[in-house]
Amino acid sequence: MAEYFRPRSLREAVEIAAMGDLTIAAGCTDLFPAMSSQNLRGPVLDVTFVKGLQGFTHEGGYLRIGAATTWSDVKNYDLPPAFDGLKAAAREVGSVQIQNAATIAGNLCNASPAADGVPCLLTLDAEVELASQQGARQLPLSDFLLGVRKTDLQPGEIMTAILVPDSALNGQSGFLKLGARRYLVISIAMVAVRIVVSGGHVEQVALAVGACNDRAVRLYQLENHLTGLPFDSKLSDAVTDDLVAQVLAPISDIRADEAYRRHAAAVLIRRALDGLSGGLA
Repeated sequence: MAEYFRPRSLREAVEIAAMGDLTIAAGCTDLFPAMSSQNLRGPVLDVTFVKGLQGFTHEGGYLRIGAATTWSDVKNYDLPPAFDGLKAAAREVGSVQIQNAATIAGNLCNASPAADGVPCLLTLDAEVELASQQGARQLPLSDFLLGVRKTDLQPGEIMTAILVPDSALNGQSGFLKLGARRYLVISIAMVAVRIVVSGGHVEQVALAVGACNDRAVRLYQLENHLTGLPFDSKLSDAVTDDLVAQVLAPISDIRADEAYRRHAAAVLIRRALDGLSGGLA
């Protein structure tokens, strides 16, 4: 039977992590389905009881989300409208039972191209905080995710928080995904939008697409194209399939082919913008 560690402090957790060759566990909703046997191999570090790794705090110019915060916590916490997209994604992370157990850091460290939380966090300019015995470091989420099941998490490190800068707490946001059914399905495509409006025009917009590359991506050229346009029901007309498709590299698989994913991503962005504009004339 594998050794099982459940530390209560971050100091103890990083000391255990420094042992190397262990499995870091939290909600385990991704871990257990990926197992090839009924038992975990090697030592297990359970971080769910580490003090300070759950909940929301505001400090140092960031909204700090503890790494072991669950998706149900995200759904239920009083967050500004800029987080409505993340809340919508939280409601679609598996079933309610999974949302009660699955953690936001687990969603990131699993590094699935179809992870529901990633596009929303990208539109929030999120950073990740990582800790080891050598100290702490933080880096943009876009730099942390390196590809399918690949991250920049170094040996001996654990993720301690997701950090959203104050500059990204403004605006309204949305999230849409497309799958064969609504719940408990791997997405064909998903999009997240955060938009800040001033004087009836788009002052700032952040767009991200998931499940259409080896990791979720921001659409910076399209963002620049939309900035300054009137915020009305015609805004989505400025979103062309070509502007969306040029940054995507989707695969063709049993769920959808490459061309369909590219088109679906553009359609979802247009629908998300329409949803935020609320049918304004």
